[in-house]
Amino acid sequence: METNLIVVRHGETEWNAAGRIQGQLNSRLNEAGRAQADALAERLALEPLVAIYSSDLGRTLETAAPTADIQVLDIVTDARLRERHLGSFQGMTFKEAAVAHPELYAAYKARDPDADCDGGESLLDVRARVEAVLLEIAARHVGDTVLVVTHGGVLDQIYRLATGMPLEAPRDFDIDNASLNRLVWDGERLR
Repeated sequence: METNLIVVRHGETEWNAAGRIQGQLNSRLNEAGRAQADALAERLALEPLVAIYSSDLGRTLETAAPTADIQVLDIVTDARLRERHLGSFQGMTFKEAAVAHPELYAAYKARDPDADCDGGESLLDVRARVEAVLLEIAARHVGDTVLVVTHGGVLDQIYRLATGMPLEAPRDFDIDNASLNRLVWDGERLR
């Protein structure tokens, strides 16, 4: 028996459009993001969802809400589905972070697995929490289909878990706002 996981990045936010680093700070969906959330709900209207899980941050809850309404399901929040805490970088643009913290930013860009962006989380920390929550969700819903609404950094980790791609390897794939990502947990591995 397999668990079907539909994992979605939140819709576009005001800060996404401005190139500002959100991390675990909140920024509301903009008009495009709200339209993406509505389109997502329409796309998933006929999916046999049994549960909807979401990060507890506002942008993911806003994205999940239209689907929850159509599917008549509650949204189960889990803080482990949050975006990576990016320490001092949160609230800055990438250019501002590079100027304010050049050494930290270089480690971040090099995907140093231990770098925590001055008080945030390392890639190793994020990997551990993402793997734990995803496997718990999959084990809880064997034979079913569930929706997980989360963040780009979490989807990066999920992709690497499913493909075996190392944490240090540069990202060679896109993670668009409101993009659908279908995964299967077969009880032993994610694909």
